[in-house]
Amino acid sequence: MNITATVLFAACGVVLLAALAWWAVRHPVFAIRAIVVQGEVTHNSAATLRANVAPRLAGNFFTLDLQKAREAFEAVPWVRTAVVKREFPNRLRVQIEEHKAEALWGTDSESRLVNTFGEVFEANAGDVEDDEMPRLAGPEGSSAQVLAMYRSLNPLLQPLELSVEQVQLTGRGGWTLHLDSGAVVELGRGTAQEVVARSERFAHTLTQVTSKYGRRPEALVTADLRHVDGYAVRLRGVATTESATQRN
Repeated sequence: MNITATVLFAACGVVLLAALAWWAVRHPVFAIRAIVVQGEVTHNSAATLRANVAPRLAGNFFTLDLQKAREAFEAVPWVRTAVVKREFPNRLRVQIEEHKAEALWGTDSESRLVNTFGEVFEANAGDVEDDEMPRLAGPEGSSAQVLAMYRSLNPLLQPLELSVEQVQLTGRGGWTLHLDSGAVVELGRGTAQEVVARSERFAHTLTQVTSKYGRRPEALVTADLRHVDGYAVRLRGVATTESATQRN
């Protein structure tokens, strides 16, 4: 009798829990009624985020798939990461981190951007307030490497009143710069340290080279740093090669 009673009580308990679970799943009080958006949001308003994501959310407080909810928020343009949490009984709290664009990526016809982490993302380039962002290009998966090279090289040229407009990495590992003056600089291949070292020598001696011919650094048309003992430059109306011996 005791065993039978225990089994009956257990069965009743299971039925009661199932009924409570069914009630919780079905009761409208647990339907998601509010989405609280937090974080520094510049390119999306909280209202826009809610409007874009709410139709894609399925389930209530108990049954909502948080992973799918996170993916829905991160599918919105300019959203880099989203952390979604439940708040009893019917709210979601979302912490948003947006991309901060630092450069354009790819060809002129592409709308991809590179954020400050070196990640490529899709967005409307017209939404970017900075009209002087550089354009970077390289093989798939090289965006962080190309951004790091831009960050290393652009400060070297700024004392010469030049700046980098484009950095390109070829599939064979060759680097090319396009400057705001229209000049093209071939940096060649090698490790990042080797390329930066060649660029430093070039930047530190370019004024000396151009002054010999009555020119300023902005007169540079092309430069080829792929020579072992020096670099070759072409100035407006002048062509020469500056050797390591001459530099010393």
